[in-house]
Amino acid sequence: MKIGIYYNKNKLENNKIYIDRICKYFCDQNIDYVFIGSCAEIKNLNLLLVMGGDGTILNVASTCAEQNIPIMGINYGNIGFLAEFEREKIEDSLKLIISEEYDTQKREMLKIECGSEVFYALNDFVLQRSTCGNEFYNTINISAEIDGATVDKFLADGIIVSTPTGSTAYSLSAGGSILTPDINAFILTPICAHSLHSRPIVYSDSSILKLTAHAKSTAINLIVDGKAIYPKGEHGEIVISKAERYVTFITAKNSNFFKKLLIKLNKWSK
Repeated sequence: MKIGIYYNKNKLENNKIYIDRICKYFCDQNIDYVFIGSCAEIKNLNLLLVMGGDGTILNVASTCAEQNIPIMGINYGNIGFLAEFEREKIEDSLKLIISEEYDTQKREMLKIECGSEVFYALNDFVLQRSTCGNEFYNTINISAEIDGATVDKFLADGIIVSTPTGSTAYSLSAGGSILTPDINAFILTPICAHSLHSRPIVYSDSSILKLTAHAKSTAINLIVDGKAIYPKGEHGEIVISKAERYVTFITAKNSNFFKKLLIKLNKWSK
């Protein structure tokens, strides 16, 4: 077994003790491990141990999905919806690897096609107005079409398309519903729509969503899992569908989504 360790280096000062405890545990158990500094280094691993918050996990999620490498998330971020385990019980978490007394959970991803380029998202894809300098716009016009049928024409700050995993992230802040991870659906959430009838829409993950931003003079931002993307050429129509790959997470056998959700949301509200 070979395990990779990837961690948020920006928060290392207060968490180095936990990294040291992981290394000691693996050495005591004669487990081969390697520190991962970037996605390019993720290869030939049985498992990737990720220490940090949701952003840290999102950094490597797509690469792990592509290579079918499961992720074990240990939270030392703020909320940590994606991390199954907490740093205070790190040894108990690591014992699961040795005993193989754990479950795995596959999480759906979005496939985003912009012209000839393809991007993947575990959480969400966001199309939003530009707020930068001379390219500042108050709103943008976006048409949404699902399986060839017009859903709505939104005058809004933007649109969020979220997986069940991402439904507890930006979409939730914008008024979207929470989807349990086992639901085969995505959610389309308008951002500050200028119409009372524009509301979040939950739709089947087997459907094809097409988004079109109107008025070529309007600058827009395209964001995949919190990071801006810059497709080459024109990207007037954006096609979003269910990806053929999944992100696999290691979970405890007694893992309970609603219990975890309640804890995280209470923490978020403080």
